[in-house]
Amino acid sequence: MIEKMNDFFTKRVEGYDNHMINNVEGCKEGYKRMADLLPDSLENLLDLGCGTGLELEEIFKIHPDVAVTGVDLTKAMLERLQEKFPDKDLTLIHASYFDYDFGTAQYDAVISFQTMHHFSHAMKIELYSKLYEALKPGGRYIECDYMVDKQSEEDHYYRENEKIRREKNIPEGEFYHFDTPCTVENQIKMLRAGKFQDVKMVWRKENTTILVAVKK
Repeated sequence: MIEKMNDFFTKRVEGYDNHMINNVEGCKEGYKRMADLLPDSLENLLDLGCGTGLELEEIFKIHPDVAVTGVDLTKAMLERLQEKFPDKDLTLIHASYFDYDFGTAQYDAVISFQTMHHFSHAMKIELYSKLYEALKPGGRYIECDYMVDKQSEEDHYYRENEKIRREKNIPEGEFYHFDTPCTVENQIKMLRAGKFQDVKMVWRKENTTILVAVKK
């Protein structure tokens, strides 16, 4: 049964951390890898789809004083994040990161962890363009996400998603939870279409993949 994105994650707040760390191949290591890839001079960080802040646990070990802006659709997730880190500099935004105004040259780095594999190419390219503008010169966007090897796999997931949305009469623009992972090659192309020219894959375990895009 396909569920609205907010409902899906609200129902799963209690078991979310355990599931991500123990059941999703590559995530446990991915959290640590992401933290290691952040710039040494990190002061301001934007976290898209921040959830309960699993990636922040590793980041705070290296950058305990970083100011974090976290954006997430699910209020219950944000509440859990705030409970975890009551003494950290957190600005938590209950919103869609597609709609939120990130400003210009605000952040040293932007991260997203296992959140982008639910959306269309066009939506991601538009978002990446906004992220490029939101980064300071030399800043980096780090994406850890579910990516597939073959175009046929990507095509299958997108076809299934379109079929279900059509059958359920789901309006355009409403967020429902359904995985539509892209190939690594396509993700890199989308980031380049979104103004980032310096983009590379730096790590991959099973389907969990990390890309780094730098603003020149």
